[in-house]
Parts: sequence; C-alpha cells; structure tokens
Amino acid sequence: MHFRFVLPLACALACLLAVGALADDRGKTEKKIASLMEKLRSQEAKLLSVSDADKATHASFLSQSDTGITRLMPREKYDGFLLTRGGGAYFSFVRLTHEYGFGSDLSLEQSNFRVMFAGADIGFLTNLGNTPLESVTLESAGVQFLSSFVAPSKLSEAREQQQRAGTGFEALGSAYKTNTPAAINTTYALRSINYNDSDVVVAFRAIRQDSDGSMVFLWKILKRFPKPLLED
Repeated sequence: MHFRFVLPLACALACLLAVGALADDRGKTEKKIASLMEKLRSQEAKLLSVSDADKATHASFLSQSDTGITRLMPREKYDGFLLTRGGGAYFSFVRLTHEYGFGSDLSLEQSNFRVMFAGADIGFLTNLGNTPLESVTLESAGVQFLSSFVAPSKLSEAREQQQRAGTGFEALGSAYKTNTPAAINTTYALRSINYNDSDVVVAFRAIRQDSDGSMVFLWKILKRFPKPLLED
C-alpha cells in the first residue's frame, strides 16, 4: 500500500518541479526578450536621429520656437522592419513622434512626401521650390490658401475635400495634392487636419538624402488651429 501512494506522489512532485522549471525558463525568456526590445529601440532611436553636425549647422534656425529637424525613413523599406509603427516613415509635428497613429502629418513613401492618412482627415501639400525656409510666412505664395482654408465640420464635406486633394487642384495660383516628389534643396508647405486631434500649417525643407533612402528636413509650424471637430 505504501508504494502505491509514494509513486503517484513522486510523479506529481516531478511534474510540479518540471512546471516550475518551465515557468522559470519562460520568465527568463521574457526578460531576455524585454532586454532585446530595449536594445532594439535604442538602436532604432539612433537610426531615426539627426546628426549633431546637422543640428549645429542649423542651430540658429532651430533656436526659434516651433521649429525642428527630422529624419524620415522610406516606408517601403522600413515599415515592418522596425519596431516603430510605420517604420519611421511618418511624423507628427504636434506630438513630435515617428509612431504612426498619433496624428501623423507627413510621410515618405516611394520617393514622395505624403499627407492625409486615415479616416476623414484632410491634407494638402504644395511645392514652394528653392525658397529659403526662413522667408516662408503665412502670406507667402502657396501658403495663403493653406492658412485660409476652413476645415469642414461635416463628414460629407470632408470626404469631398479628400477626393479633391487626392486628384490634385489649383488655388490662388499654386498646385496642391496629397503627395509630391521629395527632392533635396526644396521647400514645401502643408496643411494637416487630424479631426479631434490637431490642425496645423507647416513649412519644411529637405536638406539631404542619405544612402539608406532616408531624408532629413528642417521644419517650422506656421500656424496652429483649434482642434477640428467633425459632425456625422
């Protein structure tokens, strides 16, 4: 009788020890993964960063309010490769993040800058040519329309503007579209309307394209509008 009980108890103990060991292994594996993720995010931050030399070169401009310098990665190459959602191809000028889904205002894809990404959000882009970024104001040619445009408050009107931006149109002598070829030494302006989030006019200038296809650009927010709201 004694052995009839000892054997099952021994098996049960062995099973518990095995489960405990498995749990320990899983815990160790989880910690290893967390450590690797932390290291990867650190490396990604370096990949997405702008060099100290670029920052120093443009220090005077960057000392002004609502300005910055940012790198965008080509979406077709890095989306799904990096931990950052969108592969570092998106940027929010309001939240200052590359992470897609937080009011993104601009992206780089297939050698094009793009705006307008989700839902009923609206975006317009225009090419200002080789214009010094410092000289661009709300009164500049190409920017006047962007600053005077009134964000629709009805969904049907927002959809109409999305279609208009998608096909491209002209207003006040300038051309506007949701995408435009990305070229260095070129200045652009955009209006990005993210409903229930943000609404801004931004001017930016591409200053360099690196061998990995990423582009570095300077930018300044020209105007912030009240949070846009949308009715059904």
